[in-house]
Amino acid sequence: MTTVEALLKKAGLPRRESELLLLSVLDQDRAWLFAHGDAPLAEENQRAFAHLVRRRRAKEPIAYILGEREFWSLPLRVTPEVLIPRPDTEVLVEWGATLLGKTPGGSCLDLGTGSGAIALALKHEYPDCSITGVDASAGALSVARCNGQRLGLQVEWLQGSWFEPVSDRRFNLVVSNPPYIRDDDTHLKSGDLPSEPAVALRGGTDGLDSIRHIIEGGQAALSAGGGLLIEHGWDQGAAVRELMQRHAWQAVETRRDLAGHERVTYGCRP
Repeated sequence: MTTVEALLKKAGLPRRESELLLLSVLDQDRAWLFAHGDAPLAEENQRAFAHLVRRRRAKEPIAYILGEREFWSLPLRVTPEVLIPRPDTEVLVEWGATLLGKTPGGSCLDLGTGSGAIALALKHEYPDCSITGVDASAGALSVARCNGQRLGLQVEWLQGSWFEPVSDRRFNLVVSNPPYIRDDDTHLKSGDLPSEPAVALRGGTDGLDSIRHIIEGGQAALSAGGGLLIEHGWDQGAAVRELMQRHAWQAVETRRDLAGHERVTYGCRP
């Protein structure tokens, strides 16, 4: 009978990917894997693993195959309706949490919430804050609601385009990870991106269409002294700062991700 180790080697995938797929079939953790490399596997488990391997070889993202991705130490359900949460976005969450910490019981609006990753991470950090997540996609909001229920975190979910569902409201903080990849960027054809929703990735000719809209309309959604945090591409920091300054945002500042790239820019409403 085929052993665990033999099956992993036979998969022909990067070791970590093979392990994740097999552990999902067996419903075990990595500690079990290290201790049972020579253990035989039942035929039904071998067939289930082979099915997942075929999906991965067809370029389906691991996160969609497993149906889950961890973000901010929270296990989030993910489907092809939403972007796969990435570590770079935790820079925005960390900064946002610091800002919310200065306004106990404050409010935050997450634009283009997708899986709800940012909104739920901030709610997890500050349960007393009022968090609202907006997305134009009903499918994405369904995933976000599911994640909120699974985690026991109360977030308000609204469907609509950017500020439209909250046009008569004001928040202490607005955050967003909007589409910011240029339409002609070759990265859209590589990695997991071809499988992710294009509407959540493509930001127009220069990648800044959605960012412009948020910067132009953001002050009307904020209380006096409120702040806006936007995630953007590694090479867009200067352009985003210029846009904010042109629209009279104050205290404009950009922070870098773990790779040293400019990733999140802040502006304060006068």
